[in-house]
Amino acid sequence: MKNFKYHFKFEDLKVYQKAMEFGEVVHQQTKSFPREERFKLTSQFKRASDSIALNIAEGSAGTDKQFYNYLGNAYHSLHECVSCSTKLSKETI
Repeated sequence: MKNFKYHFKFEDLKVYQKAMEFGEVVHQQTKSFPREERFKLTSQFKRASDSIALNIAEGSAGTDKQFYNYLGNAYHSLHECVSCSTKLSKETI
């Protein structure tokens, strides 16, 4: 999609850019996890990390109140990532 020329305002938000970077890091890190873990917590970790940027992008299209609600959802997804990371670090991965 590099040839797509339309630019969305949320793409300029530092929090969105950081969320995109975080999602990429999670996806890269989980590639090294064992195959049997792929459909367990690893999948949830990847989905939660993606959800952060997705909520920021989706919420930016609404009113300020809606945007704040979506930012809250993104924050909750971040907490989910912390829990996944903690749990995975305690397992032998």
